[in-house]
Amino acid sequence: MNIRKAAAAAAIAAASIMGSAQASDDPVKVGVIFPLSGGAGPQGQHVSHAIESMATIINEQGGVLGRQIELIVRDDESTPAVGVSRASELISEGVSVIIEGWNSPVTLAMQPVIARADVLDITAISKADPILSGEGNPLPIRLNSSNGQDGAVIAQYIVDRGFTRIAFLTENDAYGEGAQASIEAALQALGHAYEVVAVEKFPFDQADFRVALTNVRAAEPEITIAINANEGLGMPAIIRQAAGVQLPGELVAAVGTIAPSVIGVAGEAANGLIGADIYFPDIEPFTTYQANLDFIAKTEEMFGETPDKFMALGALAIQVWAMAANELGTLDKTAIAERIRGGTFEGTILGNVSFGDNGQMDSRHYLFDVVDGQIVVRTGQN
Repeated sequence: MNIRKAAAAAAIAAASIMGSAQASDDPVKVGVIFPLSGGAGPQGQHVSHAIESMATIINEQGGVLGRQIELIVRDDESTPAVGVSRASELISEGVSVIIEGWNSPVTLAMQPVIARADVLDITAISKADPILSGEGNPLPIRLNSSNGQDGAVIAQYIVDRGFTRIAFLTENDAYGEGAQASIEAALQALGHAYEVVAVEKFPFDQADFRVALTNVRAAEPEITIAINANEGLGMPAIIRQAAGVQLPGELVAAVGTIAPSVIGVAGEAANGLIGADIYFPDIEPFTTYQANLDFIAKTEEMFGETPDKFMALGALAIQVWAMAANELGTLDKTAIAERIRGGTFEGTILGNVSFGDNGQMDSRHYLFDVVDGQIVVRTGQN
């Protein structure tokens, strides 16, 4: 047994002794922090709904350590300082875990605060590479695919299509810069010769991209990659305005930035868009997973919403945490983190899932096209 696993075992033993002396029927408090207002508000609300529907399923199955889950949900307003304040509020409420993470800058600001309070921190969606560095959180866990994983998928698509003239529309923050760097690093690793003919950067809350798109159009790219995490405002605006300026070549969205809600706002302009993602509720293999079918049914029953990838990741975060806690018989932060990091869980809403030793969940990607307002997955591709 290595030192890390031995420490985890010791933590479990200590927590079990304490737990037997402090058995309680009080609910287990779970903190949830996502944007509930502003441009990303609708998506953050949907993720919170998904976590609530999964918590309901878990409670119906006996809860965590025989106790019911109580969710305490907070709005980070897509602002780092607000996220820190909300995390502090949840810590004072005595939560056992905080599930967070829509905007990478908010996650990075909250990580050290949550870590210092000795509360388990699970990042559901934020994608910046430093989230897993161990600097802000010594035991990071992230479910969404990493920039590195995503970059490899987009780079392989560029190579397969033989494109050499590339333009980027890049969100000017840790997420956007990391995503662009990962795509370029993957292209270089594949030995693909290419030229970046235009790079236009913008803040998260920008909604007018007409000047940037005009500049990109003048550069005559074969492919333009849009990296925008603001699915409620920015990404639909890019899609509509790209159609308006008649952007040449293909428009490809960064992995995980296109949900049905984005297509709904963008309208007909979304047709022809290309993207990739790791979860779709109504295609194989996800339609074969009973946990996923139960999750979809519960979410539709409670909220009238069919889950997208972001909602599935939020739900998976609380599902994996509950599975680890029930398996170990403890709510101890370190024990649960060590069980998840480097571990595998069977029967989740994404089937069997595994995590690397650094806390990153392994993911399989699926390329798709938007056709007649619908996401159509390309079969036979990862």
